[in-house]
Amino acid sequence: MSVVILGGNECMVRQYKDLCKEFQCSAKVISKMTGTLKNRLGSPDLLVMFTDTISHKMVKSAMSEIKGQNPAIARSKSSSMAALRNILKNHAV
Repeated sequence: MSVVILGGNECMVRQYKDLCKEFQCSAKVISKMTGTLKNRLGSPDLLVMFTDTISHKMVKSAMSEIKGQNPAIARSKSSSMAALRNILKNHAV
C-alpha cells in the first residue's frame, strides 16, 4: 500500500516513514509546498492530510491532482504519531 502524507512536522518525517513501514506501507512525506504537487503525489492508495500544518492552497492543489484516482483520504487535525497510527490501523490491511 502506498501512502502520501501531506503536512506534519519536518523533524518527524523519518518517524512517519518508519511507522508506515511497520504497517507494510511505502510512504512519501511532503511537509512543505515547494512548487507544484503535480509530479510529486503519484497515485497513492491512501492520502493523509495533517490539516493543522498545511495551507488551504496545498489542500486544494492535492485534491485537484488526485481527482479521478479515488484514493482513500484521511484528514487529521493532529500531526502526532498516535494520529497517524490510528489512521493506518483503520486504512492499512
